[in-house]
Amino acid sequence: MIKVGIIGGAGYTAGELIRLLLHHPEAEIAFVHSTSNAKNPLTDVHEGLLGETDMKFTDRLPLKSVDVLFLCMGHGKSAEFLTEHPVPQSVRIIDLAQDFRIAAPDNDYIYGLPELNREEIRAARHVANPGCFATAIQLGLLPLAANWLLHEDISVNAITGSTGAGVKPAATTHFSWRMGNMSIYKPFRHQHLAEIRQSLAQLQPGFESSVDFIPYRGDFARGIFCTEVVRIDPNMPEEDIVKMYRQFYDTAAFTHYVDRDLDLKQVVNTNKALVHVEKFEGKLLITSIIDNLLKGASGQAVQNMNLMFGVDEHTGLDLKPSAF
Repeated sequence: MIKVGIIGGAGYTAGELIRLLLHHPEAEIAFVHSTSNAKNPLTDVHEGLLGETDMKFTDRLPLKSVDVLFLCMGHGKSAEFLTEHPVPQSVRIIDLAQDFRIAAPDNDYIYGLPELNREEIRAARHVANPGCFATAIQLGLLPLAANWLLHEDISVNAITGSTGAGVKPAATTHFSWRMGNMSIYKPFRHQHLAEIRQSLAQLQPGFESSVDFIPYRGDFARGIFCTEVVRIDPNMPEEDIVKMYRQFYDTAAFTHYVDRDLDLKQVVNTNKALVHVEKFEGKLLITSIIDNLLKGASGQAVQNMNLMFGVDEHTGLDLKPSAF
């Protein structure tokens, strides 16, 4: 049984992580840490867990009692926590923030996108879970990078649900502002661009094209709907491109190429990613969709844990979308 510790237990990603792990046959939650909620039941914060657990938050850090530690804090907080609280060498770490996603000489974290680094994740002690937008965007582009087909600027538009902004209220997350509304934020400068470019260059060394990313806030709670436009050889048959996508994701546990138009309800509340392409003369339109809290965060984190501990990737993640 994999003993699990969770740091930063009060946020949306931690709530989803707890929900998944409570029903994971190979894992057991040893503690959920939250200083501000210490000694209070988890269900005081994560009400969707009512009837499923009587665990309480703790402000203690019994790090030696766990096999893996999930860091579910805000960006920049993971590195600070690890500096102040040294983790035993035997404990594996999965960080859901952006602190360790970019490769550096003093960084031993493996970038945790299984479709890109599955074997490296299996052997990793430390994994940096990808960002939600980054996951959706990369899954649309990786097959092209693997075939050295990214030579011009890439246009990306993606819309995310309100849970992508985290649990802490802000002016743009209030229901009265978000409902029936839509807006852009951080155009061309979103923090996930660096990890996207890093992954594309991993498959296509020398990749230098611009990724022109416009993120949108949507008036729904969860999910990411992403479209990408890539210039392609107008003489390349669409069936050859589709074949590339099918082959690239042939062994992927949760990412699937599909021959139909996509909508968010096909993936919300699941760990699936769906990808579809259409060719229009010299342009390729790619659509990719995920649930931002699952494949974009906590579900992918559990998928990475499964890989790290030699458990089948699907374990604890066979979730079904709603029919409506």
